[in-house]
Amino acid sequence: MDDAVRYSLLSPGKRVRPRLCLAATRAAGGDPERALPAAAALEMIHAFSLVHDDLPALDDDDLRRGRPASHVRYGEAVAVLAGDALLNAAYSHVIRHLAEPADVKLAVLAELSGGVAAMIDGQYLDVTAAAPSEDDLARLHRLKTGALIEASVACGLWVAGLPPDDQGPYRRFAAELGLLFQIVDDVLDDGTDGEPSYVTLLGRDRAREMVHESHQRALELLAAIDGDRSQLAELTELIARRSA
Repeated sequence: MDDAVRYSLLSPGKRVRPRLCLAATRAAGGDPERALPAAAALEMIHAFSLVHDDLPALDDDDLRRGRPASHVRYGEAVAVLAGDALLNAAYSHVIRHLAEPADVKLAVLAELSGGVAAMIDGQYLDVTAAAPSEDDLARLHRLKTGALIEASVACGLWVAGLPPDDQGPYRRFAAELGLLFQIVDDVLDDGTDGEPSYVTLLGRDRAREMVHESHQRALELLAAIDGDRSQLAELTELIARRSA
């Protein structure tokens, strides 16, 4: 089991979600090192979601990041258990290793569990949607992809000790960044994966326009944030301009 868990958790990737957590901590005036347990938990949750997404019952993908998907490498039953183990390990890691007061630890756990719940709702909409409208698609993407990106930023804010009343600008930025991430994904997939997407709904040219529009909105929202925004800006550019 350990081998199957490590195979998915340590596979090649950009580690966008944990990096967002650390960057948000820095921007809010905290020490990013203190947020490392939350960042690690976010990557575990993301890995769990990919293992389950690739299963034959869902996306039925044989490859993940250029390697055989977990269920191809280890079999479907082990892949299901590996995903379950990653999700459980994420919560356990925060409980055991996040060296913050109990209220902060609970807030981080609430962000993680809320992100997972939204991701599951989004996945349900994905597998049941027959012909989604543009509004339906935006909701699906904000749940399936955007919620964990929002949680990534929010976890960093809690570790930095930013009061809830001051978190609004960060959360609005994160919400737009999550939508941008998925629109770029849709453009990169070019409608070939068979899932509902902006490319299949609105066409390739309009989807590319939407990337530009969302990118500009994210930059405007980022500019409203006080503190060191440099790493958040770098990640915004990475998301907007990625090619894989």
